[in-house]
Amino acid sequence: MHILLAMPPHNAVIRILLADDHAIVRDGLRHIMSDTQDIAIVGEASTGAEVLAMAKSLDFDLLLLDMNMPDPSGIDLVHRLLANDATLKILVLSMHSEPHLVSRVLRAGVHGYITKGSGQALLTAAIRKVAAGGHFIDPSLVDEFVFNNGASSSTSGISPHEKLSDRELQVLRMLAEGQSLTDIAQSLHLSDKTISAHKARLMQKLSIHSNAGLVRYAVRHGLVSE
Repeated sequence: MHILLAMPPHNAVIRILLADDHAIVRDGLRHIMSDTQDIAIVGEASTGAEVLAMAKSLDFDLLLLDMNMPDPSGIDLVHRLLANDATLKILVLSMHSEPHLVSRVLRAGVHGYITKGSGQALLTAAIRKVAAGGHFIDPSLVDEFVFNNGASSSTSGISPHEKLSDRELQVLRMLAEGQSLTDIAQSLHLSDKTISAHKARLMQKLSIHSNAGLVRYAVRHGLVSE
């Protein structure tokens, strides 16, 4: 957790809380923001727990959020943040670009979604629009997002993992990343028994019968990186 003490005056700039568990990503984003006159990072978090704590204690205008941080992460973290402050503006910066994942995140209540392949101009444009009360989606996602979602309205076009609940999808990704049931339970503040039940249901829905099969499926469909 890092609170940057040299905070700009209120309303002078858009004040960003940056949340990403990779220091090199935070360093790069800090460098990008140093080139702008109207955007400044006023705090940095590397875990979901730090985000939750700083969201309550730090004065900022927008949360720039990676969805894959530990303890907690993903849509669960978004739900908890918005439960504490329904007016919180959240812009997701993610490596994932699958339409169904983008759709789930937007439905959770975030205001914008861009990929980590975006350039500086797109990122700053997204920050300004979301901070002003608008919504933003990465232009590189728009065509695939719109047309794939349209195709998904018929059951014949739905991938098996699109039938999973948000929690089941989250557990699938954590299992595929190599986390144990106990680790997942602790991270999500649930019991081992509950996580085991989620695992059993998602494996049944995917017709997969081994952990290795889950990993192969998640990698093949871009749910986790190789």
